[in-house]
Amino acid sequence: MNWPLVFKLSLFGLAMAILTVFLIPATIEPICWLVVFIICAFVIARQGGGHNFRHGLLLGIVNSVWITAAHALFFDQYIAKHQAEAQAFANVPIAPRVMMAIVGPIIGVVSGIVIGILAVIAAKLLRTKPS
Repeated sequence: MNWPLVFKLSLFGLAMAILTVFLIPATIEPICWLVVFIICAFVIARQGGGHNFRHGLLLGIVNSVWITAAHALFFDQYIAKHQAEAQAFANVPIAPRVMMAIVGPIIGVVSGIVIGILAVIAAKLLRTKPS
């Protein structure tokens, strides 16, 4: 397991966490995440030592810690730019920050599965040599 690699790649998650609070609008956030996932998948494929899926899964989980923490810490600023989330939180019977703490890790596992699958695909692409 290459924990330094996971931590270094999770800095993309930290950057995205802060950028989604203050700069990146909800409309283009999924595109930004897709770009980050693809970059991370190729880095994992090159440096993951054959444990590509596991590294991707763990990266998604570590990213969820950064994102949940940033969105909870800067909740007022985050919610001001994410109206769909604000409306969703209005219908939840628990505090929004608590809801973030519950949902964040679930999203982390799901995104980690996506990154892991992309890393496995990237590893196959990098090993493929044209004839």
